[in-house]
Amino acid sequence: MPNSTSAKKALRQNFKRRQHNRTHRSALRTAIKKCRAAAEAGEHDQARDLFRVAAKQLDQAANKGLVHRNAAARTKSRLSRLLKKQADGNS
Repeated sequence: MPNSTSAKKALRQNFKRRQHNRTHRSALRTAIKKCRAAAEAGEHDQARDLFRVAAKQLDQAANKGLVHRNAAARTKSRLSRLLKKQADGNS
Protein backbone atom coordinates (compact mmCIF):
# COMPACT_ATOMS: atom_id res chain seq x y z
CA MET A 1 0.00 0.00 0.00
CA PRO A 2 1.20 3.51 -0.69
CA ASN A 3 2.43 5.57 2.22
CA SER A 4 2.71 9.10 0.93
CA THR A 5 -0.23 11.29 -0.02
CA SER A 6 0.93 11.63 -3.60
CA ALA A 7 1.33 7.85 -3.93
CA LYS A 8 -2.21 7.35 -2.60
CA LYS A 9 -3.55 9.80 -5.16
CA ALA A 10 -1.57 8.09 -7.93
CA LEU A 11 -3.10 4.76 -6.91
CA ARG A 12 -6.61 6.24 -7.11
CA GLN A 13 -5.87 7.74 -10.52
CA ASN A 14 -4.43 4.47 -11.83
CA PHE A 15 -7.51 2.59 -10.69
CA LYS A 16 -9.89 5.03 -12.38
CA ARG A 17 -7.86 5.03 -15.59
CA ARG A 18 -7.65 1.25 -15.62
CA GLN A 19 -11.42 0.93 -15.26
CA HIS A 20 -12.01 3.50 -18.00
CA ASN A 21 -9.54 1.81 -20.35
CA ARG A 22 -10.98 -1.64 -19.66
CA THR A 23 -14.47 -0.64 -20.75
CA HIS A 24 -13.22 1.04 -23.93
CA ARG A 25 -10.86 -1.81 -24.80
CA SER A 26 -13.65 -4.33 -24.24
CA ALA A 27 -16.04 -2.39 -26.50
CA LEU A 28 -13.31 -2.17 -29.14
CA ARG A 29 -12.67 -5.92 -29.06
CA THR A 30 -16.40 -6.62 -29.25
CA ALA A 31 -16.75 -4.41 -32.33
CA ILE A 32 -13.87 -6.21 -34.03
CA LYS A 33 -15.31 -9.63 -33.19
CA LYS A 34 -18.74 -8.66 -34.52
CA CYS A 35 -17.20 -7.45 -37.76
CA ARG A 36 -15.20 -10.66 -38.20
CA ALA A 37 -18.20 -12.83 -37.40
CA ALA A 38 -20.42 -11.02 -39.90
CA ALA A 39 -17.76 -11.27 -42.61
CA GLU A 40 -17.25 -14.98 -42.04
CA ALA A 41 -21.00 -15.57 -41.99
CA GLY A 42 -21.27 -13.96 -45.42
CA GLU A 43 -23.35 -10.96 -44.34
CA HIS A 44 -21.55 -8.41 -46.48
CA ASP A 45 -23.75 -5.36 -45.90
CA GLN A 46 -23.79 -5.83 -42.16
CA ALA A 47 -20.05 -6.54 -42.12
CA ARG A 48 -19.35 -3.29 -44.00
CA ASP A 49 -21.39 -1.30 -41.48
CA LEU A 50 -19.69 -3.04 -38.57
CA PHE A 51 -16.30 -2.40 -40.17
CA ARG A 52 -16.99 1.33 -40.23
CA VAL A 53 -17.87 1.22 -36.52
CA ALA A 54 -14.80 -0.85 -35.67
CA ALA A 55 -12.49 1.36 -37.74
CA LYS A 56 -13.79 4.48 -36.02
CA GLN A 57 -13.32 2.92 -32.59
CA LEU A 58 -9.81 1.80 -33.53
CA ASP A 59 -8.90 5.32 -34.65
CA GLN A 60 -10.30 6.84 -31.47
CA ALA A 61 -8.47 4.28 -29.32
CA ALA A 62 -5.22 5.02 -31.14
CA ASN A 63 -5.65 8.77 -30.65
CA LYS A 64 -6.24 8.29 -26.93
CA GLY A 65 -3.27 5.95 -26.55
CA LEU A 66 -5.40 2.93 -25.69
CA VAL A 67 -3.73 0.95 -28.49
CA HIS A 68 -0.68 1.81 -30.54
CA ARG A 69 -1.50 3.56 -33.79
CA ASN A 70 0.37 0.94 -35.85
CA ALA A 71 -1.59 -1.82 -34.12
CA ALA A 72 -4.84 -0.01 -34.95
CA ALA A 73 -3.79 0.38 -38.59
CA ARG A 74 -2.76 -3.28 -38.77
CA THR A 75 -6.10 -4.43 -37.34
CA LYS A 76 -8.05 -2.21 -39.75
CA SER A 77 -6.01 -3.54 -42.66
CA ARG A 78 -6.63 -7.15 -41.67
CA LEU A 79 -10.36 -6.55 -41.24
CA SER A 80 -10.54 -4.81 -44.60
CA ARG A 81 -8.64 -7.64 -46.27
CA LEU A 82 -11.01 -10.18 -44.70
CA LEU A 83 -14.06 -8.28 -45.94
CA LYS A 84 -12.69 -8.07 -49.49
CA LYS A 85 -11.71 -11.73 -49.48
CA GLN A 86 -15.16 -12.82 -48.27
CA ALA A 87 -16.92 -10.55 -50.76
CA ASP A 88 -14.82 -11.76 -53.71
CA GLY A 89 -15.07 -15.41 -52.71
CA ASN A 90 -18.86 -15.41 -52.42
CA SER A 91 -19.73 -13.18 -55.36
